Amino acid sequence: MCSTCSREPWLLEMARTAPEYGRAEHVGSIAFGSLLTIERFRFANGLALLLCEDHSAPVVAYQTWFRVGSRHERPGKTGLAHLFEHLMFNESEGCPQGEYDRRLEEAGAENNASTWLDWTQYTVAAPADQLAVVVELEANRMGHLVLRDPQVGCEKEVVANERRFRVEDDVEGTVSETLWTTAFDRHPYRWPTIGWMEDIEGFTTDDCLEFYRTHYAPNNATIVVVGDVNEADVVRRLADAYGRFPPGPLALEDCWPEPPQTEERQREIRQPSATEKLAVGYHGPALGDADHAAVSVLAEVLFGGRASRCHQTLVRDREIAIETRAFVGQFRDPGLIEIFAATRSGHTAEELLAAIDLEIERVRAEPVPEAEIERARARLELALVSGLETADGKATTIGFFDAVLGQPALAFERLAALRSIDANALLRAARRYLSRTQRTVILVRIRESATGGGPMDADPDGPLQIADGEGIGS
Repeated sequence: MCSTCSREPWLLEMARTAPEYGRAEHVGSIAFGSLLTIERFRFANGLALLLCEDHSAPVVAYQTWFRVGSRHERPGKTGLAHLFEHLMFNESEGCPQGEYDRRLEEAGAENNASTWLDWTQYTVAAPADQLAVVVELEANRMGHLVLRDPQVGCEKEVVANERRFRVEDDVEGTVSETLWTTAFDRHPYRWPTIGWMEDIEGFTTDDCLEFYRTHYAPNNATIVVVGDVNEADVVRRLADAYGRFPPGPLALEDCWPEPPQTEERQREIRQPSATEKLAVGYHGPALGDADHAAVSVLAEVLFGGRASRCHQTLVRDREIAIETRAFVGQFRDPGLIEIFAATRSGHTAEELLAAIDLEIERVRAEPVPEAEIERARARLELALVSGLETADGKATTIGFFDAVLGQPALAFERLAALRSIDANALLRAARRYLSRTQRTVILVRIRESATGGGPMDADPDGPLQIADGEGIGS
């Protein structure tokens, strides 16, 4: 009997007994590698389910991805998506403050959350036999979160302190924020996911209630379940738990594309750092663009690990830097190819920029040898495949590619794309994206201490701590 035919009886039976919005439809099956399959379901209220049975270990990863991030905010209300991530761990109806974490701990589960430019993610990893507890708690806070002045005020202060610690009192946080706000003029990627301090302090409970009703509706969410579970059991549990929540009126995403940058932008800032630093941002492709894989390989050739060109030249041979690295944005819309470097004592940010420019001109002028391309591809493939080793890693990979591109199994297409990159693709990518006219440069000067006793940073050889996904956002 085909899988669709065998699924129909219990789906029909469930539809007769499910709550008003609990009727589920099987939308399709998607191969996830050679051994696993993602089953896509949609409930009557619009809630999506991506289910991947993996019986290799008695665990379950349960993740909720909301299609809301800082890009969905507006000026004057920046940081609301991130604040709401905090609020979701507070009280919900029948679940007092602290009860959510306590019950998950008793169940042997771990939980986390993150907010970024395009999405908000909530994760729970638990023993498979504790699925019922997880579903109950997650459904309750999606549909019955308590939002009152005391809870909102408390979390506003937590987030304000987080901003002070991770941005205003942190060199790399300040540099990253400055880079993005300088590189973008119109697109909402220009403001930080953590939000501006004035906006954080100005949020009201009504703001939070409006945000909750608009963006935390079931038809704006996808639940990803991976692990040692039974398909029919999972669908029934979700129908019962979420089937009473009506769909919401989703807001129109009012997002303007970023105009082309036609000349270099440069800013100089002073920070309490032991040595000068440099940040460069080239406008790069969106994750779904055909060029994204080539740009990622190119960044690895130049900055990926100790064998990369810039590490060999700036850190090992010339000894003018203590570290160089790059990150290619993985966003729905075009983001930045970010480059960060820190000087060795006695050298300047201009020296780093000049040396990096020489390496960039090389990849724009001549083909990269196959050995370097293979090393870069191998590093990227390893990072991607390593994320698929656990149920939680599989769920995160599925949820991420679905949230950004609507293609939950894209990781394997990504692997194929990386393997197809050759010297021709790198030349095209370098010449298209690594142009000085479409870059932003932040030169970080040393700010002396108030007593005049020298730089305030006590660790000149310590590693740069640039923001990762949560640093930009959560």
